[in-house]
Amino acid sequence: MSSRVRSWAGALALMAAVTCLQVRAQDDTMCGGGKDLVVQALERVTPTSSNDAYQDALELLKHAVSSCAELGDAWYYRSLVERRLGNTRLADFSLGMAKHVGSEAMDQSLNPFILATPIATRAIAANAPQQGEAPASAPAKAGPVQQKWALVVGIGQFEDPVIPALHYTTDDAKSFAAELVDPNIGRFPPDHVLLLTDSQATTVAIKEALNKIARLADYNDEVVIYVATHGSPRSMDVAGANYIVTYDTKFETDRQVDEDALYATALPMVQLANAVATRMKALRTVVILDTCFSGGAVGNESKVMASGIGNAAPSQQTLNRMAEGTGRIVLAAASEQEESLESPTLQHGYFTYFLLQALKKDNGLDPLTDIYAAVAQEVSQRVSQDAQLGHQSLAQHPVMSRSSNQADFALGIAPGGTGTGAKSGR
Repeated sequence: MSSRVRSWAGALALMAAVTCLQVRAQDDTMCGGGKDLVVQALERVTPTSSNDAYQDALELLKHAVSSCAELGDAWYYRSLVERRLGNTRLADFSLGMAKHVGSEAMDQSLNPFILATPIATRAIAANAPQQGEAPASAPAKAGPVQQKWALVVGIGQFEDPVIPALHYTTDDAKSFAAELVDPNIGRFPPDHVLLLTDSQATTVAIKEALNKIARLADYNDEVVIYVATHGSPRSMDVAGANYIVTYDTKFETDRQVDEDALYATALPMVQLANAVATRMKALRTVVILDTCFSGGAVGNESKVMASGIGNAAPSQQTLNRMAEGTGRIVLAAASEQEESLESPTLQHGYFTYFLLQALKKDNGLDPLTDIYAAVAQEVSQRVSQDAQLGHQSLAQHPVMSRSSNQADFALGIAPGGTGTGAKSGR
């Protein structure tokens, strides 16, 4: 073959490869709506849901594969739901389709319908399908702390210019991580704290970090997950942050706000919830969510990131989902219909600032329920005070969800410790 022919052949091969990538990218965006149907299906059910709820989820998954047959995760989750409902042949067919088109969830053996830890209140589990309960080997109560693990995410700059920058989220995350590794406060080994900020905090990187902790953390370990960034609902009239806005989340395609692009690139909140409820074995697990910043500080009335896309705090349903099992505590910076605000005076988000102060107060040894009570009071009072000074009508009320009334522990408990904190002898 002459050099000229080889050159033309190489050029044609390159053009074909580029075209293939472009088509794949277009398909990914076009399948964004299908991906959101998968998210909606997973939001409908928990390990303890009724068969009616699973039937509703199945219909959404059927719509997902109808709109985009290449959605391997939709086929995989459909196989799990079909099997849950006793439809063995349909489950096998769906699993075969997932293997044919490829599924990340299948490759990772994800199963959002089985709890990682037992349910502390057995009355709840008594009415649940057997396959929704934790493995028989899971202990019902935590022993002395062995290892401590943390994922800390803070995103202030975003790849898509339509997403407003955040002033303090990156520093909030860095400050929180610093307290975790402080030998007098958090007592975490530095190499056990995974810190992802700005360009490091892509959707894939966050999922990989969650998977790493899920693999490594055992029942007697302690796990902390902290996320500070925008949270976005599906649309302005839907309550609850359905998506965590990551560094590489796309809101626009061809200069048009495109919800399909959001669905295809952001991190669904339900994936974080499922990772905590069904993959984190640690019987001391706390999730801290600062995921609904307005893009400005008190003094900025804007509550919209882009036309048709707003900020939202995670719904109570989402918080409760994360708290399923035993030893779960979930703290959110704001309640539904509120935004988590930033303070130019404090140089932090209000919630994280007072959280950092509360952890320092007793060297990380106060129970998290006491930490929450102090932070909630300080945040609501300071936001109200600053809003009045700026002649604004703003409010922020942190919320907490727990797996049971007994779920409590000190974030800074040292390895080998068993108490919940200062009030229980540490």
